[in-house]
Amino acid sequence: QVQLVESGGGLVQTGGSLTLSCAASGAYLGYYFIGWFRQAPGKEREGGACISGSDGRVYYSDSVRDRFTISKDNAKNTVYLQMNNLRPEDTAIYYCGAQNRGSVLTLRSFCVGLPDDWGQGTQVTVSS
Repeated sequence: QVQLVESGGGLVQTGGSLTLSCAASGAYLGYYFIGWFRQAPGKEREGGACISGSDGRVYYSDSVRDRFTISKDNAKNTVYLQMNNLRPEDTAIYYCGAQNRGSVLTLRSFCVGLPDDWGQGTQVTVSS
């Protein structure tokens, strides 16, 4: 089991940018799929941006593609989410999720599902 700690959330105006970080411990992220999931008030948690820890393949949901960029630094065992052109509808708690690559078929199926391991979340609020 991997432990995940998110940071970098905050309040930003529409059109602004934020960078989130997910620091992992207890396991090497190279063996995992890792992703950023979000949950807005009254809505279900949804996957937004996911990355393969081994080869860096990425998957984005339609709602964040072309605005968000996920990246990783295996030496730091950390995954990042660069969020640009933020919109009020991006307001949510953002969670880092991870799952061992051997237990899920594809990166896409990981990103549209619910990972085994979660961080505590970080709040992102976009004001209009």
